[in-house]
Amino acid sequence: MAMNLKEIESMIKEALPDAIVDIQDLAGDGNHYSATVISSVFNGKSKIEQHKIIYNSLKGKMGNELHALALKTKEKNGSTN
Repeated sequence: MAMNLKEIESMIKEALPDAIVDIQDLAGDGNHYSATVISSVFNGKSKIEQHKIIYNSLKGKMGNELHALALKTKEKNGSTN
């Protein structure tokens, strides 16, 4: 079963309460999403570490209920990764 974008947003915000999350359904099929996430939790972390934080927030659903998620992460201070 596919995940809806509100469920994805909720899970990310649960793990990163200060996050600003923007999710787009890329194909209209509920399986291919793009997410931009801005959080102070990312400050000082590498792009890989930032993405791992997001994947961990999805609690194993990535690759199962959630087929594809393109990520863009930004530190809360405005630095882009």
